[in-house]
Amino acid sequence: MSTSTTQSSRKKSIAKPDNSPLPGQAINARPMAGDVIYERILGSIMEHRLTPGTKLVEEKLAGIFGVNRTRVREVLARLSHEGLITTIPNRGAFVASPTPDEARAIFGARRLLEPALLRHLCEHTQPAHIAQLREHVAQEARARENNDRRAIIRLSGEFHIRIADMVGNPVMSKMMRELASLTCLIIVLYDSPTMPACAHDEHGRIIDAIAAGRAEDAVAAMIGHLHHIEEVLDMSAPPSEDEDLEAMLGMV
Repeated sequence: MSTSTTQSSRKKSIAKPDNSPLPGQAINARPMAGDVIYERILGSIMEHRLTPGTKLVEEKLAGIFGVNRTRVREVLARLSHEGLITTIPNRGAFVASPTPDEARAIFGARRLLEPALLRHLCEHTQPAHIAQLREHVAQEARARENNDRRAIIRLSGEFHIRIADMVGNPVMSKMMRELASLTCLIIVLYDSPTMPACAHDEHGRIIDAIAAGRAEDAVAAMIGHLHHIEEVLDMSAPPSEDEDLEAMLGMV
């Protein structure tokens, strides 16, 4: 047997790598980056498409996103580290379902972090900051006019993330992003069906105080805002589960 024939046989015997297409996956589809998958899942959590307790099956997610299970596993590990995913041995990964005690602890952490962010922003605020925050509140208002509850909750959480990002401290931004995402889970678990968790004018009052440089007024408005969200939650009403994972991820 010639050398070229031997080499050809060896090539044919090599197993396909782990990133080979899954059954039903388009061969020419470009694999989705881990950060994109992370943002898609995170956005679905913040918009209440992925609800607490939803099982995240690695193989199914790999097929939805057109990637291998290793990449999905890395994203799930990242979300688990942030507390948004709970991994149960021999059962799999599930969207976290914070208990009432955990929910109160998350609000307590926010009442410590966000006043510090506001005090710093009031000292270093720029006209562009105020314009961006007011435009964000305008987006919230449009979502309310359209009765788009998912967008309302997502934008409400992103308002607090925007404030953190304006401070320019990446560690605090990361903390705020994680706390805001966990709060979205808490709201979908415990939101009272008769009362919205976020009043439409509270963000506006916070912006007014920031714009005027009144740090303590901004802090008081934020603390009152967080207290209001926590107080209207009904800690005894878990949501129903939806098994259509692809639809919940906004892929259909």
